[in-house]
Amino acid sequence: MFHRIRDLREDADLTQMELSRQLHISQRAYSHYENGTRDIPTGILIQIADFYQVSIDYLLERTDNKNINN
Repeated sequence: MFHRIRDLREDADLTQMELSRQLHISQRAYSHYENGTRDIPTGILIQIADFYQVSIDYLLERTDNKNINN
C-alpha cells in the first residue's frame, strides 16, 4: 500500500508537504504513512482515495484497477 500512495503523489507532482496540507495533517505524519512506519487511519485513507479518485481497494493493493466504480 505504501508504495502506491507515494507513486500517486509523485505522479501528481506533489511534495509530501503539499499533500499533507490537503489532508490537514503534518508532513511528518504523512511521511510515516508513506514509509510504512505507521498504519494509515481509515479517515485519512478515505481522504487519500477521494483526493486521487481511486478506490480504497486499489490503495490497499486488493486490485490493480484504480477505478472507483468497479
